[in-house]
Formats: sequence, C-alpha cells, structure tokens
Amino acid sequence: MLKNILKVNRPDFIELTTETKTVTAKWENDDYNLDDINVKLNQDNEYLAIFLTAQTSKVKWIKLRWNNLSWDKNVRFLGDAWERGYGDMEWKGMNPNRFMPWYFCAKSEAKSICYGVKVRPSAMCFWQVDSLGMTLFLDVRCGGSGVNLKGRVIKLADVIACEMRDCTSFEAMQEFCGQMCEDPILPKYPVYGSNNWYYAYGKSSESEILADCDYILNLTKDIENKPYMVIDDCWQEHHRLNEYNGGPWTKGNEKFPDMKALADKLVQKGVRPGIWVRLLLNEDENIKNEWRLSHNNCIDPTNPEALNYIKEDIKRICNWGYTLIKHDFSTFDLFGKWGFQMSPLVTDDGWHFYDDSLTSAEVVKLLYKVILDASVEASNGETLILGCNTIGHLGAGYMHINRTGDDTSGVDWERTRFMGVNTLAFRLPQHGKFYEIDADCVGIDGGISWSMNKQWADVLAQSGTPLFISVRPNILDETEKQELHEILKVASKQEHHVIPVDWEETTCPEHWQDKDHDIDCKYQWFEETGLKFNPNTIRYQTFLSMTE
Repeated sequence: MLKNILKVNRPDFIELTTETKTVTAKWENDDYNLDDINVKLNQDNEYLAIFLTAQTSKVKWIKLRWNNLSWDKNVRFLGDAWERGYGDMEWKGMNPNRFMPWYFCAKSEAKSICYGVKVRPSAMCFWQVDSLGMTLFLDVRCGGSGVNLKGRVIKLADVIACEMRDCTSFEAMQEFCGQMCEDPILPKYPVYGSNNWYYAYGKSSESEILADCDYILNLTKDIENKPYMVIDDCWQEHHRLNEYNGGPWTKGNEKFPDMKALADKLVQKGVRPGIWVRLLLNEDENIKNEWRLSHNNCIDPTNPEALNYIKEDIKRICNWGYTLIKHDFSTFDLFGKWGFQMSPLVTDDGWHFYDDSLTSAEVVKLLYKVILDASVEASNGETLILGCNTIGHLGAGYMHINRTGDDTSGVDWERTRFMGVNTLAFRLPQHGKFYEIDADCVGIDGGISWSMNKQWADVLAQSGTPLFISVRPNILDETEKQELHEILKVASKQEHHVIPVDWEETTCPEHWQDKDHDIDCKYQWFEETGLKFNPNTIRYQTFLSMTE
C-alpha cells in the first residue's frame, strides 16, 4: 500500500447559522468572525482542527465548502451511518444529495481518497460531494436549539484526509479507520456466546436462562474460552412484553428474583454473565421532573444528578457480577429518531438539554464516558461495554463492542440477510480500529432454515467478530449441533478474518476471503423462490421512511 496523508486546506466558504440568521462568506484567513462568534482553524500537515466560541449568540450549525476538487472518472463513494446501519450501506456513484456521516471514501481504479473527522468530535458531522468539490456540515445544536457556549471554546472536529494506492478499497477504509481512532478499547479475549432474545423475545425467566446456559455449555464443550450468557430485555422490575420498557434497574421481577444470585449461578456453571439495559427510559417515581427531557420524558444525562443516577445503575449491575453490559436505545431516547429517520439532522428543532451549553455530540460523549468510567470503577475494568443503538463515531474509545446494524431475526430470514450481512460487510473496516463490531445474533427457532442460519453463523465466525446465538434448546438435531459446535470453536478464537471481496458490486456480499486467500468462502444468501414480499417488515418501512 502506498499511503499519502493529504493536507486539508482552508475551506473556500463558510456558512454559519444561528437561531436568528444565516450568513455565508468567503473564508479569507484562519479566523472567521460574526458578531460575538469566532470560528478558528488550526492547520498542520496531518489534520485541520476547527474551533468555535460565542458569547451570547446561539449557534445551530456551520457549513464549510471546498471547491476545485477533482474526482476521477467513474469514482464511487462509501460513507458511514449516523448510528446503526439499516441494510442501506453501499458503494454508489456521485450523488450531491447524498449525506455521508463522519467520513467517506472515494474509490476509483487508480486510488482511494478518504476524508473524515477523527472520532469523538464535538459536532454531528456529515459530508456531501459534487462535481465541483465537497461540503462538511457540522451540527452544533444542543438538542434541537442553538448551543449557548457562554464564551467557552470547543474543538468541533479534526478533519483528516488520506490518499492510498496499490490496495483494495477495503484495505484503504480499514487503514483510514485506524487513522481516525488512535485509542480504541478492545476486549482482552474473543467475545462470543448466547443471548436468547431471538427465540424468547422477552418471554423468559431465570430458569430458562439457566437452561440456555446449560445448552450453550453443551455446544461449547471442550472449548477453552468461556462463552457469554447474555440476559436481554426481560429481567427488569417493570417488564412488559413487546414494549422494550426501561427501569428502574435496582432489582429484577418475579421471574428474576435475585439478579446477583443469578450472576453467581452463571459463573458457577462456567459462563460469563452479560446483561441488557435501557438506561435513559426509566419509570422510577423518585426521578425528578428536571431530570427528564422535555420532548419524551427520558432521562437527561446533562443534569448532574441524573447522570449520577445512571452511574449508580451501572455500578450496581457490575457489583452484581455481570461482566458485559449491553446498553441500548440511547440514540432514540436522546433524539427521538432512528438512524434512517435522520435525513440528515439527528433531531427536530425546538428543544434543548438541561445544560444548553453542550452540543448534542458532547452530550452523547458525556453519557458514554460515564457508563465506561462507572464500569471501570466498579469492576476494575473487567466489565465490557457493548453499545446498541449507539453512535459509533462518538463511542469509539468508550465502548469495547458496538452493535453496528439493526436487529436480525429468529423468524424472518430476509431481515437477517438484509440487516446482518450488510452491516457486517460495510462496518467491518471499523473492526479492531474503533471497537469490535457486533453484526447481531443468529436466531435459531425453526422459522429460518438451518442452511441459511449456518451460513450466517459461519461468516460471523470467519470474520473474527463477536458471534452471539439465540437458539431454542433441543431444536437442532445432532448433526446441526455438531456443525454449530465447530462454528463456535472458530468464534471462540477469532483467528480468522475474512473480508467481503465483492462489496463494491453488491449490498449483500457473497464472496469472503482472508488476507492471504487461505480461506475462501462463498455464501448463497438467497432462497430459490426469491425474496419474500412482506410489506410489514422493516426493509419496506425503512425504504418508505427514507423516501418520504
């Protein structure tokens, strides 16, 4: 690979929007001033740092424009997503209306050029490209209102760029992800195991969890690395089926009478205990009104008392003995939208967090850091953090694992194919660079043929990413159990690292190889009868939502 770090020049134009006006100007030097607002650039040979301050003006967003950029003929582009992928990630030709959160790669026959912002910026950033140049949009709102910085100077982003030749587009993206994140936190051992969500769907109990534990132990017999047994949505005090409801998280319910004792039982059996939690949705009557967000009543992490409440929830779960915490729904609970509804703004206007001096990106980072810090304090760093419905670019360095796509399924193969294979392929360059990626579970409950689920489990294991299975006990025959055992053995070591060879040609790659071509896997993701049309499944809902 020939790599050349590109110097990011000063933009040609700036457009700045406050609560009262929008002003566009040609950028003349390293500072731009508007009333009491200052936008400052700091350039060196590796990145362009963007700073913002204001005294009383409430800034909503900044748009930076670079002109006179030439793109090679037949160039194709790949960007990231705001949070999870929804089966919609792919290489495309130039589309000036396409917004690409966080970073993008422009791939031609001769080279790959990548532009992006380093992880954990203080603005929600997305890119647009056209035949004349490119635009970087930085949303600095506090929720849906202009941020009130009160004279505070913040670094919004570090913009970096790189040109790479004599390498594949995957290698280029993988290298660039490593440049954007220099400090990932990764598990000390391969993570894999069981989570019964995709057959139980919340209808579970301590006895069923223990039975699932016995089953995963049988499937992993003679495998040295212990599997996880993750308890998903089902255990909380106010649990209601089909509501994905939240806390309080101080104890279990009648089906889960003692969460600490259950963790102890799981350890004694020989698995690692994991648990699911939705921290920002909480029905605790002791929570004060000022702790809650105005637009949806979820917990506002910018309130110091509320943030400490969240911290205590994490410490309590760690003290119970759970060594993996899957925290879920935080993006939706903060902003009121799923990723595919953020087109392109992450939230609607008209509201702000308790602390209106923080940008939304800073709020997200504050929450993620407190979750991590509380787990480190309570478990001496032994507890892994798995983010689900989280913003990966803001969470890199604050979570060990990130669920990078929307839910797969235990009953609908099309959903698993559509969501799972796509996010595995197109988020795989982030694996080991930002965090470990989790493309979600293999749901085994009889509704999906073993031939399809076997392939899905195999590509997850061969990719070297975490593999979680949801298998109803006694549904597999002895041959299938042995095949799954062999797949789990591979997953327990994560020594193989196949990548999608044909990801530039399809949204659902079928050809996967390792770097040395020693492992060459070809999968058949489609059934002979073709796609099963069901207008109620997420793929059509997603398409309709994105085109409204």
